[in-house]
Amino acid sequence: MVEGKIGNNHEPSNMNVNGNSNTVRKSHPTQPNISINLGVSGDQRTKGYSGFEESIPMSGRSSDILSGDIFGVSPIRVPKSGNLNGMHIRKNGLRDNWDDEDGYYKYHLGEVLGGRYRITAGYGKGVFSTVVQAKDLKAGKNDPEEVAIKIICNDDTKERYKSGKREASVLEKLSNADREDRRHCVRFISSFMYRDHPCLVLESLHMNLREVIKKFGRDIGLKLTAVRTYSKQLFNALKHLKCCSILHCDIKPDNILVNGSKSLLKLCDFGSALSAGRNDITPVLVSRFYRAPEIILGLPYDHALDMWSVGCCLFELYTGKILFPGGTNNGMLWLHMELKGPFPKKMLRKGAFTSQHFDHELNFHVTDENLMMKKAVNKLLMNFKSKGVGSKISSFPGEDLKLLSRFKDLLEKIFVLDPEKRLTVSQALGHPFITGE
Repeated sequence: MVEGKIGNNHEPSNMNVNGNSNTVRKSHPTQPNISINLGVSGDQRTKGYSGFEESIPMSGRSSDILSGDIFGVSPIRVPKSGNLNGMHIRKNGLRDNWDDEDGYYKYHLGEVLGGRYRITAGYGKGVFSTVVQAKDLKAGKNDPEEVAIKIICNDDTKERYKSGKREASVLEKLSNADREDRRHCVRFISSFMYRDHPCLVLESLHMNLREVIKKFGRDIGLKLTAVRTYSKQLFNALKHLKCCSILHCDIKPDNILVNGSKSLLKLCDFGSALSAGRNDITPVLVSRFYRAPEIILGLPYDHALDMWSVGCCLFELYTGKILFPGGTNNGMLWLHMELKGPFPKKMLRKGAFTSQHFDHELNFHVTDENLMMKKAVNKLLMNFKSKGVGSKISSFPGEDLKLLSRFKDLLEKIFVLDPEKRLTVSQALGHPFITGE
């Protein structure tokens, strides 16, 4: 694959998923792949030990966020309001029957939203919204004719409604700070109200990275040169977030979109985004497999949490495997230590939730039922030694071994348990894997 100019411009690269020589698809190894048993398959859509798939509303965050992406199928059920002869009842009385019982708007193909956008296809449901593809009937000369519209749910609690309004504010801030559209965050076009639903008009992109992995890298991942291209663009997106003092808080392959040629990547779904600074301590922020250890332990968090999530995505892109497929937060910590060794005691002493996973002497306490079933668990608890991410990555025929070594080094620096010592975005952009120097 020949890399084009990326990062701070949108000139297309020669990344081609269908060609023979320039492809994101790996060749299968001629010898057994030593990473074949690592984690779970990337196309199993964030399912853990028990095959869960769950999400939460913005406030409270009483369970894990695992399917909050705008193209995912919503796995949750919002408490139902009453019904009368098929009509939805709210506290303020009878409402028009254009919403389903969970507050999702029931659109129709060909329907025109806001007097301007004709629905041409449906993308699916997320936790907070329904997303459709639409044609802009009033598109100007320089306006995109095809757009994506995120129709925010309108439920009785109004929490998803408020989340949608917050997301619109975040998207507008990011877009206003990127007038030339060079920072790899999905483009916000406009917003409007339609039948009590906030609607966000966004640029329309082809597919998400979960789908890319499933289609072109199932079980073995993508070529390293493709991963390198995507890495640089993701780091540029993180740089833009940091400049705007925004934490994404839910980076995962589902929330990263690519264009039709697979050469351009953009971060999307800012429904869980927060302003950087002092935020509520919660152990369920970020989708579990991509959740940084400081979140689980209850430490203050900053931009380092998004860097950890990006590292998980990069590993998954190259291997086709989820690095930390923990079924619970307790299981996640186990996997973190299994790979990177024990946590610094100084870090554990500061955690608001440390006592949920460690005893008073800071010994790890297993509560995950799947871990309890492992016969050797007690022995392993006493022998946590850092294996390093490199132990989970093998080379493939024709792979540049020097580039692979640099990729492993990049991941080792990202997966540092202490967020204060984790690789920063400026350091990532200057890493030899990205610069080639």
